[in-house]
Amino acid sequence: MSGIILKNSLIDAVGDLYSIIPLLFLTFLIIEFIEFFYFDKISSFVEKSGKYAPIIGAVSASFPQCGFSIIASVLYIRGLISRGTLLAVYLSTSDEAIPVLLSVADHYKLVFPIIAIKIFIGIVAGYFFDFLFPKKNTILKQNVNIVQRGCCEHILESKDKKDLIIHPVIHTISVSIFIFLITFVINIAMTKCGSAEALGRYLMSNSILGPTAAAIFGLIPNCAISVAIIMLYIKGTIGFCSVISGLCANSGLGIWVVISKNKDIKDSFVLVLSLFLISALSGIGLFLFQKFIL
Repeated sequence: MSGIILKNSLIDAVGDLYSIIPLLFLTFLIIEFIEFFYFDKISSFVEKSGKYAPIIGAVSASFPQCGFSIIASVLYIRGLISRGTLLAVYLSTSDEAIPVLLSVADHYKLVFPIIAIKIFIGIVAGYFFDFLFPKKNTILKQNVNIVQRGCCEHILESKDKKDLIIHPVIHTISVSIFIFLITFVINIAMTKCGSAEALGRYLMSNSILGPTAAAIFGLIPNCAISVAIIMLYIKGTIGFCSVISGLCANSGLGIWVVISKNKDIKDSFVLVLSLFLISALSGIGLFLFQKFIL
């Protein structure tokens, strides 16, 4: 029986991946061209945008790329943007979730609602945080030399035209591996539980605790996390509220830059805790809205 489960789960995972790869590569190719030519301008614009920084940061971070949260983290550590702006960037960061959604039939319609909700949360939280702690807007101005690397270990400051093709290929391969492994595990879990709904009960998909658990999961600084959250949703095992919580909390590698390079440990702790609380409460609020108002 176990052999049959593994075989069927493997076949389903390969089948799911087969239809995704072409669109996934095309999406990453387009993203790479935009990032290559406009990334530096966007980063500089956020740095110099003053009181509008949370808005510009949130909107810029919503564009699906793997480096903006890292750049924002470096700017924050160097004292060039506020905590509120950094939180707005983290909460709006799309990472791999949007390209995966765009590549899956019948789910591309979710892209705009997810982006819009995350931008809204990012802007509100950013301004609220800066208003609440006005003296903590910009910190330390630490003179740290950080080599800014994206999720595929490419150096973000480099401008090599060969990356226009190489990076989308590498990115597509790495995300495809994530999708395959995650889908394979989900398929096994669903088979063991009996159905997607049964697995969803284990993952608290219809519980107010679901968004909290998703926010904790989303804090893990890895590109695979946003892929896992989206694939769980596509398979029908977690709810939309948990998707919002998980994706708001997942800032890619940005949070790891702050944790590992920020000399103020207390400040890093406040950032992580704030990111978790905002993400979890946003999901819980959406859950209650759906349950009692819609």
